[in-house]
Order: sequence, then structure tokens, then C-alpha cells
Amino acid sequence: MTSISRIFALFFLLAAPPLAADTSQFPRPTELEPDINFWITVFTEYTSDQGVLHDNRSLAVTYEELDIPATVSRRERNRRTGLRRKHYQSVLRTLASGKRDKLTAEERRVLELWPVDVTNEMLRDAINRIRYQQGLSDRFHAGLQRAGRYRGHVNNTFTRLNVPVELAALPHVESSYNPDARSHVGASGIWQFTRSTGRRFLQVDHVLDERNDPYAATEAAGKLLAYNYSITGNWPMAITAYNHGLSGVRRAMRKFGDTAYVRILREYHSRTFGFASRNFYIAFLAAMQIDQNAEQYFPGIVPDRPIDYATVNLPAYVSADSVAKSLGVSRADLARHNPALQRTIWQGSKNLPKGYGVRMPRSVLTGPISQLIAALPADEQFERQLPDLFHTVARGDTLSEIAEEYRTRISTLVALNNLGSRHRIRAGQRLRLPAAGPASIVAAAGTPTTAVVEPQLVAVLADAPATVGLADSPEAEIISPGALAEQLVTTIRGAIQSTLLSDPSDYSVAADNTIEVQPLETLGHYGDWLGIKTQRLRDINKLAFRTPVVVGQRIKLDMSQVAAEAFENLRTAYHRQQQDSFFRNHTITGVREHTIKKNESVWILSLRQYDVPIWLFRQYNPALDLHKVRPGTRIRFPVLVISDNG
Repeated sequence: MTSISRIFALFFLLAAPPLAADTSQFPRPTELEPDINFWITVFTEYTSDQGVLHDNRSLAVTYEELDIPATVSRRERNRRTGLRRKHYQSVLRTLASGKRDKLTAEERRVLELWPVDVTNEMLRDAINRIRYQQGLSDRFHAGLQRAGRYRGHVNNTFTRLNVPVELAALPHVESSYNPDARSHVGASGIWQFTRSTGRRFLQVDHVLDERNDPYAATEAAGKLLAYNYSITGNWPMAITAYNHGLSGVRRAMRKFGDTAYVRILREYHSRTFGFASRNFYIAFLAAMQIDQNAEQYFPGIVPDRPIDYATVNLPAYVSADSVAKSLGVSRADLARHNPALQRTIWQGSKNLPKGYGVRMPRSVLTGPISQLIAALPADEQFERQLPDLFHTVARGDTLSEIAEEYRTRISTLVALNNLGSRHRIRAGQRLRLPAAGPASIVAAAGTPTTAVVEPQLVAVLADAPATVGLADSPEAEIISPGALAEQLVTTIRGAIQSTLLSDPSDYSVAADNTIEVQPLETLGHYGDWLGIKTQRLRDINKLAFRTPVVVGQRIKLDMSQVAAEAFENLRTAYHRQQQDSFFRNHTITGVREHTIKKNESVWILSLRQYDVPIWLFRQYNPALDLHKVRPGTRIRFPVLVISDNG
């Protein structure tokens, strides 16, 4: 049997019956079955040393299986796949010209991959849709094994949060249950939280990054998925939003209907709704089917056993060495079982935070963990965290973000480090912070610098995906030299989009050049982002002088100076900065419902009683008209706690 024949045989022989009807929580429309089967094949039949060339819209159209070792460079992989891609482009061009007689064997084989009623136009469109997908069966197998360590915790957590336990299959798509997984857009851990989204529910800073802790991140993932569901009202779109973001998903739902899953995944177009977003729910369905029938697809699979952990909250700030010595374990073991601890702790510039829950396997401890920690010498326990003296620049850092994180000014950092420009920092550079005092001029002048234009975007191109090939990335797509500029633009869009995945607000410009006013925005902001005077906006919207814009109002823009995409990027970046700043100091721990009573004001309730900023309240109630709230209306407030970032 040929490789291509084997693919189609697998589609029909290995694919189990749909798990549920369309009325279930996770509907499987018949039209999506070929796509689900494609991912089942990728997840179970092809290793990372193999892959397939396929149509990126009609996934059942698979042109060829390729053997490409995972160890070859990206350039070599692109070269090999590029040669085969050109071959199939040539065949498709011939067929698209209308040729149906005297076909070569290859032309006939390619034509037969398509439906009998395929048109020349359909074949012409397919010329630029040839995509290479690397196999993932070895990674999926390893993920099924690793999942055994965490599944009990995931199931218990999701049950408590009223989230379907079937969503425990999602990390197979995101990370193969690998806690060390890092994506090309800065997502981290088994649930692949971006920094901005993670900060909503977790501590993510230079001391702790709880995205890398599978247990803390699972709690956060359950809360995020429940939040997505509360906004979308169904699981297919809530899952899609996990990858694409709530704002884009809500736009698609408004256009096609809340449950028009096939049309949304097939027909919805936007600048950021690419291959990964279109296929995320479909790949989840495939992963769920394999996860629930692991023995069928991977005979003899033996999941890892969960580790029996003992945990204790630290009574004070304590060094890593003191904790390790007290527990009778090595620093390496302490780090292995407490992956949220950041490099600053292992370098000795920070202590483990007060209240942090140290976790170690009971089997390696000589006694109850609480007693071992209670025996810490008094002179090794501190009521205050060590001051921040230096910061090592990481990929994605900007000077403004560093200044905000350490509660200082950009100008102070520039002066302390003798920086020639506020825009010239490099990954790996060690920046002196105010607590360290000024450096000598000679030492500071010797600090090498490299110009970085939006370094977080440069990092996106520099880092390859860590595990799963379900991505809009150079690793997953065949990129021709002429498409590099377009790839850069697409990557930048993805980096901007990934920072506001949990914000359902619509920051897009409509076809008629209007926008919906969002909290924190003024006409002055719009004027700056458009490169025009504010008065021009007042004139075209017939707004009297000093009349403010109102949240929810639609206003018209003058797009004569900038493109809509540029305006949207500036607008999104502004809200990203505002939200990142807020979530550096606040964490969402739950949701509280409130029924509006007579004479109650949403604004007063939000700001005074629940202490929630209006922009965040609106994210939890995106369909609510703030100016038409009546008694009896049920509204939702996130429960916030002030983060102790040490």
C-alpha cells in the first residue's frame, strides 16, 4: 500500500465514531470529519522525522509523505519541502488550465485527490495553499505518558471549576504535556500561557513564573476556559478563543452565528485567523479522541505515575540554599519539583517568597515537610525580599517594561547604565537597578549594546516552536524568499494579538472606518494614533468642543494618514500596556455575580464596592450596555487580589 493510500485507509479504519452528536458539548459536524482524521493521522502515524505536504484548507488532500529527520536545520527542511512544493504547484497549474485529457500518471493522481466536481478555480486557489506538516506521533506518545503525572490534578481541578474534564486533552495540542515547552510567541508551560494572559491568574515576574508550574497553571487554565465559555456560550468557540483570542472569535460569531462552527472555521477571514486558529478546535477533537482511546492508537502505552508531593508555605523569605539544606535535598531537585522559581532565585539575587508553597516528593524527605521547614534557623529567615540590584535582559524585554516592573523610570535606567539610547538593549545584557547605586563611568561605558526595534517581535522570529507543529510559523509553513516580508508582518500581528487573548473588546476598524469607543480611550488617543488633530475628529462626528466620547459609542475616523492595521496595532499596544501594568500587581482568583437593585449604578459598584476597573468589568460583561442597566440584571465581577511580587 502506498503512503498516500495508507493515509486514507487510516482516515476510515482508525477513526473512531464521533464521540457525541452536534448537541453535545463538543460537537463534531460531519463536514469536519476529514480534518479531524487528518490530525489523528499526524498525531498517531507520523513521527517527527516524517511529514506530509497537504492543502491547508482541504486537509484530506494530502499530496505526499516526506521523510525529513527532525535534526535537520530549518533551512534544509524548507529547501527539501520547497522543491516538492514547486513540483505540485506546477501540476496544479496544468490542471487549473483546464487539462483533463491525456494526463500523466502524476497529473491523474493529483486530480483524483480532489472531488470529482473540482473546478479550475479551485485548483488555481490551491497552488499557494501547499503546506508541510511535521509528524507528531512520538511527541504525542510521550505526552500521553507524561500526562499520567498530572491527570488526576487536572480532572479534580476542572471538576471543581465546573469545566469539562475532556479539556484535559488540550495540552496534547499545546505542549504534549511538556512543562518545559516554550513557543515562538513566548507562551510557556503545559498550558502555553502567554505572559499577558498568564498574569491575569498567576504570578509571572522575575521571581516566580507560575506558568511553568503544571499545578498552578492548571488552576489558571480552568479559570480561563470557564471565562471563555462565559463569553462565547459554547465550547468550540471557547476553545478556539484559547488560541485566537476572544475578540476575534466574537467577531466571527457575530458574522456567522454563535454555533455556525463549520462556516466560522471554513469561511471566516481576518489578518490573524490563520491555520493554527482554524484548526485548533479540530485538532483538539482529534487529541480528545486519541486521549480517550490511547490503547487503540498506542498499544501498550503506560502513563507515568503521579508524584506524591508534600507541600508547605514558607513562613518568611528564605534563600534556595537554606530551603534545600533544611529539606535535605539538592538545589537541582528543589528546582526540578518547583519549576515556577526563576533564575534570580538560583543566582542568589532573590529569596524564595514568603508564603510560597514549596513542593517535594514525600519519598525523598526524612520527615514531615512542615517540621523540616519549621527547623530553619531564625537568622536564615527574612521579613523582606532582597532588593533588586540587577536585571538580565531576556528576549522580549523592553526598557519601558523593565522600568515598570521595578517601579522606576526609563531615564533612571538610561542614566544608571550609561545607555546611549532608551531603545538600545540586548538579550543577555545585565542592567543595573536603582538599589545597586550608580556604576563607574568606565564600567558602564563598556556595556555593549545592540539596537533592537520592538525586541519582543524579534524574539518571535528567533525562537522556534517547542513541541507541536500546529502553528503559523516558519517551522510549519514553507516560506519562499519573496514571502519573508509578509511573514514578518504576520508574525508581528501574531505577537500583538497574543498579548490580549483574554480581552473580548473589539479594537478593529470597521469597513466604514468607524470604531467602538473602549474604556481608557479619548479623542486625543485617536488623534495621536491617526496622526491628525483632535478637532478633525470632532468635526466629522459633529461633537461639540470638550464633549467626551462615551464607552460603547461608535465614532468615525479619518484614515487619510495611516492604514487601518497600523491604527489597530497602536490601539492594541496601548491597551496591552495598560492591562499588563494592572496585572503586574493584581491577580484574578474567581468570579462573583451580582443582581442589580433599584438605584444601583454599575460604575459605583465596580469602582467602590468591588474595586474593579471599568475596562475589566466590561471584559466580564461584554454584551452589557453600561448606560441601559435595569434592576434584575445579573452582572459578573472578577475577584481580585493584590499580588505580592517581592
